[in-house]
Amino acid sequence: MKEVRIKMKEKIEAALDRIRPYLQRDGGDVELVAVEDGVVKVRLKGACSGCPMATMTLKHGIERILKQMVPEVKEVVAV
Repeated sequence: MKEVRIKMKEKIEAALDRIRPYLQRDGGDVELVAVEDGVVKVRLKGACSGCPMATMTLKHGIERILKQMVPEVKEVVAV
């Protein structure tokens, strides 16, 4: 079971690495905090942390892409 979690976390990190340049272009970033039962917890950083569009970025950007690339992902939440 632990190996499955590690592989899922690696897939999530790889997906975030593909998203990250778009966030960084606008002065933001995203950090993986934890993965628990298919729920991915991330921290928005830089310009993303105070941006009024952060919720849209999280749900319609990061969550959508993570679900496409890692089908085990159920939800993405900011912490």
